[in-house]
Amino acid sequence: MKKHWSVDTRQLEKNPRALAIWKLEQRINWGVGEAKISEHNLRTHWNDIDIDPSKRKALSLALGL
Repeated sequence: MKKHWSVDTRQLEKNPRALAIWKLEQRINWGVGEAKISEHNLRTHWNDIDIDPSKRKALSLALGL
């Protein structure tokens, strides 16, 4: 995953759940990174991620949520 200039990931690495949510948000909202998004992680953290409403709607349709 590419380094996002405004976030110190050392603090996030201390909390695996927060790191997973942050990575999902970065990949969905900004396209950061080349790895595919884990469907399992997306479903697990669905209610916790802060993403663009139009992207949330598209993903919910794709996932059948």
